[in-house]
Amino acid sequence: MKYIVLGLGHFGKSLAVHLTELGHEVIGADRNIHIVEQLKDKVTHTVCLDTTDKEAVSALPLRDSDAVIIAIGEDEGASLLTTALIKQMGVKRIIGRVVSDLQKAVLEAMQIDEYIMPEEEAAERLAMRLDNIDIVDSFKVSERYSIIEIRVPTKYVGMSLRDADLTNKYKVIVLTTVTVSDRKEKGISVVYKEASGIAKSDTVLQENDLLVLFGELSDIKKLIEKGN
Repeated sequence: MKYIVLGLGHFGKSLAVHLTELGHEVIGADRNIHIVEQLKDKVTHTVCLDTTDKEAVSALPLRDSDAVIIAIGEDEGASLLTTALIKQMGVKRIIGRVVSDLQKAVLEAMQIDEYIMPEEEAAERLAMRLDNIDIVDSFKVSERYSIIEIRVPTKYVGMSLRDADLTNKYKVIVLTTVTVSDRKEKGISVVYKEASGIAKSDTVLQENDLLVLFGELSDIKKLIEKGN
């Protein structure tokens, strides 16, 4: 997949490097030439440009990208200007970085539905979600093992954990299942997640449920690929 990361500060740099390491084509852009030069061997492509300059940004393959991530942090003005510019250009998926409640409110007004707060969501976790649409969230337990939340693969909908036999087939442990529901609160749609407790062999997997798995990333990816 192709991603464009605008802003290569600590968060943007980490995200661009992680996505490249996961095998994606990444274009990282920043107006600081020194940062761009430092990352040229770690990110697929790096370019020095002012992300608020319409002519400069227009030269990027925006419409060919699977997502554009605006990772600019401290300069909220530049971040919002960049977001507005990208929005005007018809990019199909925009993910904005938020560093204040006010900035979040402005992004929502601009109808930017996806945004991340780096204090809450590390670059590595975002890279994992972008790497595979079925991965909802994740965090590393060690260099080898992770806990990863995925959508229930189509193949296993309606099956019990005993019948799915995921531990023997894929060397992963199902820790729990999570039910996801939408509710209206004061006219606003709110997503609720409710864990079912420790997973049992007779737990039945439902279509909109999530699985919380413990194992190696490579094994969990095999489960996703063979289950959908």
